[in-house]
Amino acid sequence: MGKIISIANQKGGVGKTTTSINLAASLAALEYKTLLVDADPQANTTSGLGISKKDIKKTVYECMISESLSVDDILSTEINFLDILPSDIDLVGAEVEMVDIDNRDSRMKNCFNTIGENYDYIIIDCSPSLGIVTVNSLVASDSVIIPVQCEYFALEGLGKLLETIRLIQSNLNKELTIEGILMSMYDVRLRLSNQVVEEVQTHFKSLVFDTIIPRNVKLSEAPSFGIPAISYDANCKGSLSYLNLAKELVDNNENVKVSW
Repeated sequence: MGKIISIANQKGGVGKTTTSINLAASLAALEYKTLLVDADPQANTTSGLGISKKDIKKTVYECMISESLSVDDILSTEINFLDILPSDIDLVGAEVEMVDIDNRDSRMKNCFNTIGENYDYIIIDCSPSLGIVTVNSLVASDSVIIPVQCEYFALEGLGKLLETIRLIQSNLNKELTIEGILMSMYDVRLRLSNQVVEEVQTHFKSLVFDTIIPRNVKLSEAPSFGIPAISYDANCKGSLSYLNLAKELVDNNENVKVSW
């Protein structure tokens, strides 16, 4: 079974989807077999990899409702070693439909049990809300990466997320760990960016990744072409930063090896 990592923060606009797409693509570039799971009903990760609605066989929503997932439901991408389990707006309905379903918090985990051995890493892009789908993502995960933007109110909502993680650790997934806090949207020209980085590093110390993701135009442009930044411009600062993050992640998880 590959390592399952959720990208989560209840605060919107912190770079969750950008991180999910580009971290997964960078792991694939390092030749780790990677599955990217779009667990956000906005489906920006799905469109950000150029997946057309007509090509979608099964979404996260249908997998959770049926509690089943097969290799035939997974879509390959144009990037070697990278597959995707897409999402669409129907995922909004899961919050209501799953209220009275048995084992509602572990349905995503049960789906991954059937396909997890095919991948070295499974990266889950969570929605900004802390609803049933995000809880499912955290229950299914081995760890969580928390993107934090280098801006004012950077720590807003982080306390609530950490509280949620603690509750899940206590009641639903004792093995869940924090993989790391990722500083994103860093602007070297702004004193505020440096102050926020220093504040987060002071509070969370070794939990903060060494890699910092800068503000980068190419990172913003790439999704409109349906490709990750590393395919759009492999030498831009954004691409190189996410590749460094992938290497840091791999170094921290030496036991995760290509096994196929």
